[in-house]
Amino acid sequence: MDRLELVRDGKAMSLKQMLLLIAQLSVPGILAQISVIAMEYIDASMVGHLGSSEAASIGLVASSTWLLGCLTHAVSMGFTVQIAHAIGGKREFQARNLVKVGLLFGLCFSLLLAAFGVFMHNRIPVILGADSGIHHNAALYFLIISLGLPAMQLNGMAAGMLQCSGNMKLPSALQVLSCFLNVALNFFLIFGPHQVNALGFTLQVPGAGLGVMGAALGTVLTEFVIMLLMLYFLLLRSKSLHLRVREKICFSVRQIREAFRIAWPVGLEQVVMCSAYVMFTAIVSPLGMVALAANSFAITIESLCYMPGYGIGSAATTLIGQSIGAKRRDLTRKLAFLTTGLGMAVMTVTGVLMYSFAPELIGFFTPDEEIRALGTAILRIEAFAEPFYAASIVATGVFRGAGRTLAPSLMNFVSMWAVRLPLAAFLTGIYGLRGAWMAMCVELCFRGFIFVVRLSRRSWIPVH
Repeated sequence: MDRLELVRDGKAMSLKQMLLLIAQLSVPGILAQISVIAMEYIDASMVGHLGSSEAASIGLVASSTWLLGCLTHAVSMGFTVQIAHAIGGKREFQARNLVKVGLLFGLCFSLLLAAFGVFMHNRIPVILGADSGIHHNAALYFLIISLGLPAMQLNGMAAGMLQCSGNMKLPSALQVLSCFLNVALNFFLIFGPHQVNALGFTLQVPGAGLGVMGAALGTVLTEFVIMLLMLYFLLLRSKSLHLRVREKICFSVRQIREAFRIAWPVGLEQVVMCSAYVMFTAIVSPLGMVALAANSFAITIESLCYMPGYGIGSAATTLIGQSIGAKRRDLTRKLAFLTTGLGMAVMTVTGVLMYSFAPELIGFFTPDEEIRALGTAILRIEAFAEPFYAASIVATGVFRGAGRTLAPSLMNFVSMWAVRLPLAAFLTGIYGLRGAWMAMCVELCFRGFIFVVRLSRRSWIPVH
């Protein structure tokens, strides 16, 4: 049963039907996000066992590579929101044209972004002020990830377009596949030839022994393979979005302008947020190798808690986008509150689990007792903010589905630059890395509060 048809056809929906629809779209996304982070755990653990220097080199540029990835996501958002509106309004020809225009535009943008990354790769470690001993590996990792940006862009765009059409299962399944593929590639690319003991047998396992370079290559090769699969299912197999031979591409100034209107606040938000993360890393970097490694591992672990929120947020974007396309204002508001409430409930549970199992989670990454102790402490500080963080994540998905991207961008800017960074700079000088994470906890609670206030008002729902 396609419950999204009830939205598009203007039919009444009971609370049970709305909850089932949210679950139908959220569960695949949640499982995919959890699997992504679980595989990242293994990935980071592989690098972590090479040594704290290798782990720190990747942690140093993580926020910078995230910035590039977030910019590709912003471009995707400009087109996927319009596609959701078009499908909700049963304008499928318009949706298919947006697919073609969006993919071409995204490819051109990602090539420019890749060129910028290549130009900056040697400068990033110096700008962040890290120890010179990790500059080479950090720069090499950033360079390879930058070269893979076109594959990342097209992969993300194709996944977003499939999701906004209501197909959450396929992109989620391919994300899970990408995790296993990434781990398999990393296993052979990071380590050299070595022996593995299993069930009483000793196996000689081949390996390239590329270390940090192998981790980056594994990621890029994975993105390329999954990109090909995503494009195949989008352009050839999607029920509503697959290419039709007789339909020619039409470049509409209105569609491009609307894509820019939606995307530029998201892009600006990602620049602001990711540059804030870069600044946060710069605040932490002088604390030493142990603090930098603990910070990197804890960020990876904490992402296991908030990835379910992003899965629900993706579902919220689809639900809100299609309900607005179908001109169902009251249903839009109900779905917004239900998805946000579900996100807060799920992340409250994951926050409790993170607090309880923090020592075991950080111990999975490193045998270093000093890093384990510090990582456990900061994870337990962060656990208290998870419900509020969920509110901001899912509400952002709601606002983006409505095409209202400017207000959440401004709220994120104020929260990060007026609350987190000044507070982190102050508390780090007193409590070290623990102080930086205290500041993060306070800021996330503040951010969640202002997003809930914004959500409670009706002004974010477009009036047709």
